[in-house]
Amino acid sequence: MSQEPLAESGPVARAIRTPRAAALAGIAFSVLFSVALVLVLSAVPADPNDAGQWLTDSSRRDVLLLGLGLVPFAGIAFLWFIGVLRDRIGAAEDRFFATVFLGSGLLFVGMLFVASSVAAGLVTAAADHADSLLSSGAWAVGRSATHELMVVYAMRMAAVFTLAVSTVLLRTRLAPRWLVASGYLIAVLLLITVGHFAWIELVFPAWVMALSLYVLITSFRGSPEAVPPA
Repeated sequence: MSQEPLAESGPVARAIRTPRAAALAGIAFSVLFSVALVLVLSAVPADPNDAGQWLTDSSRRDVLLLGLGLVPFAGIAFLWFIGVLRDRIGAAEDRFFATVFLGSGLLFVGMLFVASSVAAGLVTAAADHADSLLSSGAWAVGRSATHELMVVYAMRMAAVFTLAVSTVLLRTRLAPRWLVASGYLIAVLLLITVGHFAWIELVFPAWVMALSLYVLITSFRGSPEAVPPA
């Protein structure tokens, strides 16, 4: 008799903690990634030919390194967000979209880490050897590689992630249609325009923030369980 309440409290506590954990992880990622993007984009000039003018500026290098230093923490929060969101969807998760959802999320974090580490290494080396770094061509190659990884590939994986999550949310009815529709719109926007318009990358953490806030609010209200897909 004394063990019966404990057996019942386990699933209840898990049902309460899981959506709130997903929401908190998503909010942490959105804030950290947005701040990192703003710091990086504000420190690095859009014109690659301006490299020699700002690499010798220690204040701009410090701002850039600060932004790059936030990326690992944003990636950790994003991985936590993926895990608890999958746990929230549960048995209603479609295997096809679950594979795309998980794969694109892991690729996004991996490319983000690689691009940030390469960029941090280049900027750190430029502190003492800016002239030799620019004359050797290593800066041009490294800058192009980090730009392609960060903007072209990583953000397009973020678009695929948004597309897959929106589809899963639509099929399981765990989110309102306006949130799903905005996810589809942002996914298409990132796939087509990323790399051509500055600051467009910020729409991805903004959508994750909107989804996380919705999950957090519904967790306090008592959100419905996932509905198995047809």
